[in-house]
Amino acid sequence: MNNFTPFPGGAGAGASHEVVAFHRTELSVILSLYGRMVAAGEWRDYGISSLRDMAVFSVFRRTAEHPLYRIEKRPKLRNRQGQYAVIGADGQVLKRGADLRAVLRVLERKLIRAVE
Repeated sequence: MNNFTPFPGGAGAGASHEVVAFHRTELSVILSLYGRMVAAGEWRDYGISSLRDMAVFSVFRRTAEHPLYRIEKRPKLRNRQGQYAVIGADGQVLKRGADLRAVLRVLERKLIRAVE
């Protein structure tokens, strides 16, 4: 089983464009954190992008602005730095690794501060 899903509407017969997507279990972990952050009043919207080399879950404070954070999945980095990364609004990598839950802990620390 691979980490890719076929992209609908390929050009021409037999053309298959594949994109990276989050698996249901990965989305469950991300959406659990997202729900807690919405309840704390920190986040208000999200967007999901499935691209050829990565999948991105972007979180926003307001709908019409740049994302506060991007949670990226890049399967090609699986054996190097880890396929998951949390990237801040300024483009700085806040955490990278192979375990999604461990990578997302950098954002959970912000939730603890928001609740205090």
